[in-house]
Amino acid sequence: MRKALTMIVALGLAVAGATTASAAVTPRPAPAPAPRVVPAWMFTSKYTFPVAASNVAWHDTHSAYPATDIFAACGSTVVATDNGRVLEISLVDRFRKGMPDGPYNGGLFVSILGNDGVRYYGSHLSSVTKGIVPGALVKSGQQIGRVGHTGNANGVCHLHYAISPPCAQTGDWKVRRGVVWPYSFLASWRGNGQKSPVDTVAAWNKSHHCKA
Repeated sequence: MRKALTMIVALGLAVAGATTASAAVTPRPAPAPAPRVVPAWMFTSKYTFPVAASNVAWHDTHSAYPATDIFAACGSTVVATDNGRVLEISLVDRFRKGMPDGPYNGGLFVSILGNDGVRYYGSHLSSVTKGIVPGALVKSGQQIGRVGHTGNANGVCHLHYAISPPCAQTGDWKVRRGVVWPYSFLASWRGNGQKSPVDTVAAWNKSHHCKA
């Protein structure tokens, strides 16, 4: 009887141990990821002049295609025109004198898709601000870089500024470099106006179908 009692106790301990081990390895469900909170300003547009400097100059003409060169001191702050999302950047100046017209002309650049559906492009930068990467959300007036003379700027510090439809969003340099004249919009924004290029860009795209 003592032997039988010993076996029963041993069996009970084994069952208890197995139950404890089973409970120990039971995986807990992973916590649900916290929902990404999109800031309220990502649902609105607000236009800001792209160079935050008191002494700037720009003209209503540009060689070969519609764009504007905004002249300002080297290192002046370049800001996002509209609330939106970064589409494309260049952190390396690959331009070399004698190169044919092409995608490296701009040197360091940032292009942004505004909440209004328009692409804004600034190039010849001396630097791109840390954290400005493709996919990053940017707020109108937020620093994205600094004025420089990379690319084919011929040693003159200025911001090449362009407006276009997003089209391919990346790589379509002939459209990205500018397809509608920015001058009147820049004049409005410089005076804290809110003139929108949406209709002008839509009209261009309706007749050109993203072919520059």
